[in-house]
Amino acid sequence: MSTSKPTIHDVASLAGVSKSLVSLALSGSKKVSEKSRERILAASESLGYRRNAAARSLAVQRSQTMGVLILDLHNPVFAEILDGVQSELRDYGYSTMLVTGGKDPVLEKTEIDSLLQFQIEGLILISHRLSSRELTKIANEVPTVTVTREDIISSALDTVCNDDVAGARLAVDHLVSLGHSKIVCLSGGDNPVSHSRVQGYRLAMQQHGKETFASVVSGGLTDATGYQAAIQALSQKPTALFVANDIAAMGAIAAIEEAGLSVPADVSVVGYDGISLGALRSVNLTTIAQPLDELGRLAAKALVQRIKSPGSKSQHIRVSSKLVVRGTSAAI
Repeated sequence: MSTSKPTIHDVASLAGVSKSLVSLALSGSKKVSEKSRERILAASESLGYRRNAAARSLAVQRSQTMGVLILDLHNPVFAEILDGVQSELRDYGYSTMLVTGGKDPVLEKTEIDSLLQFQIEGLILISHRLSSRELTKIANEVPTVTVTREDIISSALDTVCNDDVAGARLAVDHLVSLGHSKIVCLSGGDNPVSHSRVQGYRLAMQQHGKETFASVVSGGLTDATGYQAAIQALSQKPTALFVANDIAAMGAIAAIEEAGLSVPADVSVVGYDGISLGALRSVNLTTIAQPLDELGRLAAKALVQRIKSPGSKSQHIRVSSKLVVRGTSAAI
C-alpha cells in the first residue's frame, strides 16, 4: 500500500479537471462553478489531499497570501469590512493572514513585521496607529492599502475611506428637517475619523443657522463612553443627539431612558456606521450607514491592482454613506 501523500495532480486527475482549476477551487474562488467545485472537493477529500502552502510558495515564488491588520477585533465595523476584504480576495485566489495590535502601537508594528516575515504579497490595514514615517516605510516594502484612514497620504499606498464629513452632515440635515435645533454631538474621542464627524456636524449646524446651539461633548466609541457622554449632554436639555457611532448610541439611549426620558419622544438619537448587529435592529436605531462590505472589497481590489501594476499612481477612494431612518428619530 502506497504511503506517498496525494498531490494536486492526483486531485485534478480524479476530478477530471485542470490543476489550475483545482487550485482556484481550493482557494475558494467564485470563478469556479459549483458543479466543478463539488467534484474537486469530493476528489480532494477522497484522496486525503491537503495543500502544502509553503512548498507552493517556493515553487512559484509567491505566497498567494495577503496580510490584514485589524485595529480592534471587538469593533463590528472592522469585522464587516474584513468580510468584504476576504470575500473579494478569495475571488482572486488569495488567502488572508490576520493580525491585530490590540490598540497597542508597539504590538501593532511587531505584528506587521511578523506578517512581512511570512512573505505576504500585500497588506491591508483596517485602521491603524502607525506614524506617517512608519506607514510609508512599510508601503515601500510591500503593496499597502489603508481602510477608514485618509489623514496620512503617500504616493506609496492607496486609501479607501468613507466621507465622514458628508455623513455627519446627513445626520444634522435629517434632525433639522424634523424641527430640531438643540442638537448635541457626542464625539468618538481623539481620532481622525471622529474629528471628521465632528467637523461635518459643525459645518451642517452652521449651514442651517444653528451654530449658536452647536455643542460637542467628548465621548468615545463604546457603549460605556456613549452613556457617560450622554449624561453630560442631557444637562444641556437637547432635543436630539448625534452620536459618533452606533455602539456609543446604544449607551446614549440607555442614559436617556435612565433619566426618565423617552426616545424619540423627548430626545431623538442618530448613530453612525450602520452595523448589522441584531441588538441594533431591536433598538431600531436611526443611523448613517457606511457601505462596510464595499469598503473592504474596494480595498482588496486596489491592493490587487497595485500588485499587478507596481509603481502606479496611488488611489484615494472615498465612498458615501446613506441615512437610514428608523425609530429613534422623530419630529420635535
